[in-house]
Amino acid sequence: MGEATKVAAKQDLKPGDALCVEVNGQKIALFNVEGTYYAIDDTCTHVGGSLSQGEVSSTSVTCPWHGAQFDLETGNVVRAPAQDGVGTYKVLVEGDDIKIELP
Repeated sequence: MGEATKVAAKQDLKPGDALCVEVNGQKIALFNVEGTYYAIDDTCTHVGGSLSQGEVSSTSVTCPWHGAQFDLETGNVVRAPAQDGVGTYKVLVEGDDIKIELP
């Protein structure tokens, strides 16, 4: 088990919202999908678009630059042009704190 770092408070991330946070120099996209929190690498593997700025539909996010789509649960590519998935991180909610566990 890795180290959990507080990255936001629940009131900072309402359902449907996304946020880019930085943990140990790494940009991570944090999403609230109907009360379930997901954390993935913020940088699209295709050309580097910010996934926290993308459109979320169900449990996938679409990169705003070229439309690559990633699964929020697994980080796998759902739709090209990206060929490689993104990293995923465990999200912990403790009281009002949202924490991300890094390996």
